Amino acid sequence: MRFLKGFLINLQFFTAIPITLEISMEKENLKRSVQTFPLLGLFQGCIYALLFYVCMEFTPFSHLAVAFFLWLATIILTGGIHLDGWMDASDAYFSYQDQAKRLEIMKDPRTGAFGVISLFILLSSRFLFIYEITLDEQWLTFVYIATIPFLSKTVMGVLLLTVKSAHNKGLGALFQSATTLKGLWIYPLYGAGYFLLVGIWTQTILPIGLLFLGAAGCFIYCCQKSMKWFGGITGDILGASVEGTELILWMTVWLLHYFVMA
Repeated sequence: MRFLKGFLINLQFFTAIPITLEISMEKENLKRSVQTFPLLGLFQGCIYALLFYVCMEFTPFSHLAVAFFLWLATIILTGGIHLDGWMDASDAYFSYQDQAKRLEIMKDPRTGAFGVISLFILLSSRFLFIYEITLDEQWLTFVYIATIPFLSKTVMGVLLLTVKSAHNKGLGALFQSATTLKGLWIYPLYGAGYFLLVGIWTQTILPIGLLFLGAAGCFIYCCQKSMKWFGGITGDILGASVEGTELILWMTVWLLHYFVMA
């Protein structure tokens, strides 16, 4: 029951799905929320894969239209919460100020030019990858699409509990205060179970392994740079890590269609 409450908290905070049930934000529920981040990602990924499948198999829409609908779904389903973090973190980073000033910039509700430019680059790149994937759609494509949010939310959870908070306020600090590094014990089970299940089912260990390696690389990069540039993590940095990781994974799937699945 606690895991279900944690998952519902994730739906309330990180998606646009209307959950009217009032759930207490007590420590145990928040702990289960962090532990179900990867499940939230898998849930989102299954929605994307299902939408992609329905549009490709049961509608007369062009590849361009299908790509647009899937691209739009990645924005609407999350309510843009992670995109906001991406823009704020971009504005702060490209200010080239010290850590304290960067944190101050991230708190500013106004969006600067660098935030807008970085958002344009992120979304246009994602659209390119999705569109070209639709041109060479295979049944494995649906599996890889479902994997992307699963891994990005896993990265977010690991970052949350392995990197210190840059300050004691905000959404990131709220979730971080609810549990400890020991709370990640379930993540290896998620990862190993998913890797083995998908690898055995699809009989394609290498592509799934590349996606896992890509996510691991994103984690290492975000871990190092968040400390160097901001002195720790914030809710905005976690959101930016999700968007950045997903962009790298979309690019990986795109490259797999060119060089492995062709």
